[in-house]
Amino acid sequence: MKIEHLEIRWLSIPLVTPFRTSFGTSHDRDTFVVRLVTDDGTEGWAECGAEPDPLYSSEFLPAAEMVIRDHLLPRLLALGDDLSATRVAHALAPVKGHPMAKHVLETALLDAELRSAGMSFARYLGGVKDRVPTGVSVGIYDSIPELLDKVGGYLDQGYLRIKLKIEPGWDLEPVRVVRETFGDDVLLQVDANTAYTLADARHLAQLDPFDLLLMEQPLPEDDLRGHAELARRISTPICLDESITSARDAATAIALGAAHVINVKPARVGGYLEARRIHDVAHANGIPVWCGGMLETGIGRAPNLALASLPGFVLPGDTSASDRYYDTDLTAPFVIEDGHLSVPTGPGIGVDVLPDVLSTFTTSVSTVPLD
Repeated sequence: MKIEHLEIRWLSIPLVTPFRTSFGTSHDRDTFVVRLVTDDGTEGWAECGAEPDPLYSSEFLPAAEMVIRDHLLPRLLALGDDLSATRVAHALAPVKGHPMAKHVLETALLDAELRSAGMSFARYLGGVKDRVPTGVSVGIYDSIPELLDKVGGYLDQGYLRIKLKIEPGWDLEPVRVVRETFGDDVLLQVDANTAYTLADARHLAQLDPFDLLLMEQPLPEDDLRGHAELARRISTPICLDESITSARDAATAIALGAAHVINVKPARVGGYLEARRIHDVAHANGIPVWCGGMLETGIGRAPNLALASLPGFVLPGDTSASDRYYDTDLTAPFVIEDGHLSVPTGPGIGVDVLPDVLSTFTTSVSTVPLD
């Protein structure tokens, strides 16, 4: 396979409501998507998971575009006729870091390959489910009543699991009130996005009585020892997110006792092939995984659903319906039915991009030279 054409399209899509976490507030989804065309005329699409600023991780959108143009794409083109999605990780390994940029190229290539072969992402990855349970990530709000209104609305829509973003000063009280208001049967978990340190262990232990599914990434991403120690001091299961960038990281965290659960984000780990390897390591060790997200549009949500159909994904993920974030999605909308979303079965990512919608939210388009 050869790449005959590659374009980078920048988008700005309004969110239905601002989304606040411990590291900032988003009002729009600013991102770019890659569209490539192979020598047999097949298109492949992928969405970059990076943020505009290096706050969630060291990656950010302008740098991702630059590294794709100047460092990653030339290495792929050097493979010539031997180019395939399975060779991307090895070819790009000399470029240190930048997993979200690498994810974009691998995913677009894999989409094109599978479209050409008439095979879906789910079938290729080894999915065993035709639908997956839905969870929703609930941001930080200015008041408890506003939070309760949002959580109640999501439960009414059919979401099976609620994840509350927390930070120092917004943790014990919101969790307590949500649990007391909506009852013990609601699947409830929290996500700190690295907002605490091990010195907060006694404080975090006060969340134990609320019977949470898990506490996601309470400490800095490089503090595996701290997470292992925290796991000994609290009864709430520890889930790692930002700390896991590879199957090797997953194996290390599991061996240290730092992770009872793992959140697998394909964009964060460099693509769906490494995400599958993380799943395999966790599954072999009896560690449940679930699929996280980066506010993806339908272009990124579709393959995430395919990944979530693998057997080790036993907890509801952040694969929410389209209208959780967007009034209008870039693809046909994903809609909750009985608390679940259907896994796309069409070739490649299984969805088609809507040209008129894409054009509406496009801020710039550039073609990357291939010579």
